[in-house]
Amino acid sequence: MRPKLLGIATDLFASQGVAATTIAHIARRAAVTPAMVHYYFKSRDQLIDAVVQERVLPVIGYVWAPVPLAGDPSEGQGQDQDPAATARGYLAEIVHRIVQSATEQPWLPALWMHEVVNEGGQLRERVLPHVPSARLQAFAGLIGQGQRQGLITPGVEPRLVFLSILGLTLLPLATSSLWRRIWQGDAQAQALDTDAIAAHAIAMLTGGLFSPPAPPSAA
Repeated sequence: MRPKLLGIATDLFASQGVAATTIAHIARRAAVTPAMVHYYFKSRDQLIDAVVQERVLPVIGYVWAPVPLAGDPSEGQGQDQDPAATARGYLAEIVHRIVQSATEQPWLPALWMHEVVNEGGQLRERVLPHVPSARLQAFAGLIGQGQRQGLITPGVEPRLVFLSILGLTLLPLATSSLWRRIWQGDAQAQALDTDAIAAHAIAMLTGGLFSPPAPPSAA
C-alpha cells in the first residue's frame, strides 16, 4: 500500500500541482480512507519528503552518475587529452538518461517543470540541496577546458549547458500535448517519439542549428 500511495501522490503532484493536492485527494484516488494515508505518512510534509527522497532523487542520481566528481583523479578526468570529446560523451549520456527516466517515470517532466523549475515550486527547496554540484562543476569544467583549447564554440557559457539540456529534453516532453496540437496536421510531427527528442537535443547541443559553411572549391 505504501508504494501505491507514494505513486499516486507523485502522479497527482505532477498533474495538478503539489499545493492543490491534499491527503483526501490521494486517499480518494487510492480508494482508501485519509486515515490509511496517515498510517503510512504521519503528515503531508512527510509525504512530500518521501516523494522527493524516493522518487525524484534516485532520478537525479541516475542522470548524473556517468559524470565523475570534480577533481577526482581516480576517475581519469585528469588524463583527458580531448575534453571536448569527453564532454560530448557525457552530454549524450545525460540526454539519454533524462529521456529514459521520463519514459519510465511519465510524471517526471511535468513535476520537474512545475515544482522545481518554476519560481515558488513546492519542491524546489527540497530538491536543490541534492543537485550534485561537484559533478555539475566537473561537466562545466570540461566544456570550459575545451573552449580554451579552441575545440568548443566560444559563445557557449559552460555553466548554462546543463540548463540547455533540460530545456531541450524535459520541456518538449512536458509540453508534448501542446505541440502535437500545434502540428496536428503534420503526420511526421505527430510521430515524434522520445528517441527523436533525444536525437534532436544532442544534435542541437553538439552541432548547433546551422551547418558550417562548405570549404571553397579548388577552382
